Amino acid sequence: MIQLTENDLKQIATKSIAKEKVRNQIEIFKDGIPFVNLVNAVVVGEGINKFTAREKRSLIKTFDERKDKLSLLKFVPASGAASRMFKALFNFLDAYSPSKEKLTAYIERTGDKDILTFSKGLKRFPFYDLVQERIKGKASNEDEELYLFVKEMMSEDALNYGFYPKGLLPFHNYGDHSATPFEEHLKEASNYAKVGVEANLHFTISEQHISMFTKEYGAINDRLSKETKTEFNIGYSYQKASTDTIAVDMDNNPFRNSDGSLLFRPGGHGALIENLDEEEADIIFIKNIDNVVIPKDQEELSKSKKVLAGLLLKVQEKAFKFARKIDADDLTADVMIEIREFLENELNVRFVDKYSSFSIGDQIEILKDKINRPIRICGMVKNEGEPGGGPFWIRNAHNHVSLQIIESAQIDMSNEKQVDILNNSTHFNPVDLVCGVKNYKGEKFNLLNFVDPKQGFITEKTQEGRALKALELPGLWNGAMAFWNTIFVEVPLSTFNPVKTVNDLLKPTHQV
Repeated sequence: MIQLTENDLKQIATKSIAKEKVRNQIEIFKDGIPFVNLVNAVVVGEGINKFTAREKRSLIKTFDERKDKLSLLKFVPASGAASRMFKALFNFLDAYSPSKEKLTAYIERTGDKDILTFSKGLKRFPFYDLVQERIKGKASNEDEELYLFVKEMMSEDALNYGFYPKGLLPFHNYGDHSATPFEEHLKEASNYAKVGVEANLHFTISEQHISMFTKEYGAINDRLSKETKTEFNIGYSYQKASTDTIAVDMDNNPFRNSDGSLLFRPGGHGALIENLDEEEADIIFIKNIDNVVIPKDQEELSKSKKVLAGLLLKVQEKAFKFARKIDADDLTADVMIEIREFLENELNVRFVDKYSSFSIGDQIEILKDKINRPIRICGMVKNEGEPGGGPFWIRNAHNHVSLQIIESAQIDMSNEKQVDILNNSTHFNPVDLVCGVKNYKGEKFNLLNFVDPKQGFITEKTQEGRALKALELPGLWNGAMAFWNTIFVEVPLSTFNPVKTVNDLLKPTHQV
């Protein structure tokens, strides 16, 4: 067993991490995290629901009729900084000097297609006028102007966009103002997550950015409240220090900084299951900060969200009815069959082959366990390009089969059968979830009880020039929700509109 010093224990205590948790994490490094065992790709009709226009209207009606008696929340993971989004621009500033070569020569020499696309689309960026005003009259030619434009965007003593949280960057140009993803999420909430005149939103952000978010809200609140006729209630939380994970060296010993202290690293977005667990709403919509749409796609997006929420309410109603019967000991053989068929056909639950040979008492316990779980309805987008991570049937170490959202990093790419299953996938995960986190009594489930710790990730990093291994917790919509009841639904491609690089802002779907 790894020996921890007195100083180690003090350091661990200041982060509110149990020492057993640290030791368990070190054991995970030693044992390794096995690849998932894919059984099948999830396709329409076999794990993915695809609704007709009539069915969609019915589900929207269900949601609209019931929502005013419910508490709704829009939960937005928003802690990501924009540095990755501007990687190509940082590279350009490092590699190009307008005094030494022409831009055309630089592009020919380096093959830098990103900066070519950026330069051609310059006037269509929502921040064009702002930056141009700041560098006016400083450039002697177009090449130097582009260089100064990028420098003004990225420099610490200028706009410093690389430091910004992605949620506060200008994304959409409305002519008289530019809108950030933060603002677009508020608008979205007013369309489908509002009860009466109030919409509740929760953003998980980096603690260093809280003043920036509150300042932005102060600047847009009056205009937005009038425009949407909505009162916004906004909460913020940070990734907890207690969810940081210990790093180890390549021999699986705790990695120590030059001062001898242990190195802890943020546990990734899976840590946010603890933030989500503190929310009490009846229905929680989850969507990433950079996935926003312009007005022309807003109606389709809102309808899609209501379809997912309406489906949640319908299956919850049945699940609650059956859970009550189980608790009331009001079960006949026919009702037990009915509950099992509901779990299998509507909640995609799979039972072990020998279930029928168990005693009636054991069968009832299994039904009770499987029906009393949080439910997530996950939108899935049809894959128009290369197959990647998304929805799959998997088999775990205990031989249980379930529906899961799997990342490609969890799949053994040296196993031909597993790669074949991956290549047969038809849909990918846009992070579009509607969650029910309460039981029929209105009591919230402890979401930490439904995490699969075996679905984390081990990655290799460096610190102070030395190699180390880092542990990412099971992803929020991956292993952190592994033991939820899960339903997949095909949603329109127009509802998935993320911005991974700055040039994504040039796409028609981000041009107002």
